[in-house]
Amino acid sequence: MNIFLKHYGNNQLSVKTILTNPILFLAFGFGSGLVKKAPGTCGTIAAIPVYLLLAQMPFAIYSVLTILSILVGIKICDDAANLLGEHDFNGIVWDEVAGYLVTLWFVPFSWQAVILGFVLFRFFDILKPFPIKWADKHVQGGLGIMLDDVLAGLAAAAVLAVCESSGFFLS
Repeated sequence: MNIFLKHYGNNQLSVKTILTNPILFLAFGFGSGLVKKAPGTCGTIAAIPVYLLLAQMPFAIYSVLTILSILVGIKICDDAANLLGEHDFNGIVWDEVAGYLVTLWFVPFSWQAVILGFVLFRFFDILKPFPIKWADKHVQGGLGIMLDDVLAGLAAAAVLAVCESSGFFLS
């Protein structure tokens, strides 16, 4: 049983092409978006080590790098969609990486936040309540690919902030 597709996107790109092209490698979340089933979830899993690395940095640096991941992500996702010949191909998961960083942006590190943030981000990213669904349907290009996940991250961050302020994460 192969966990990878034979080809990706309308332009039929190979796994080798994706892994050796720096833009595609990043867009596919370091290769995590190559899986057949649940690439968005795998992309979010790939975001956890990125978050763990950034969580050790001062808030200002975390903030700058999160904003950069979003801004650079717009270009990465746009270029990847063009290379694939398909807008918002499900293997493009850089938006999940950035969205997960947004989810955990304003709460202090804890393993409870890492896990609950993962669940909440996936919940909002999959269900896409308003305005997330609107952005997903109406905003095109790299911005459109990124925007719905940033909004899902903000929604998850809001719930996490309420949990944190109510003492949910206390041992």
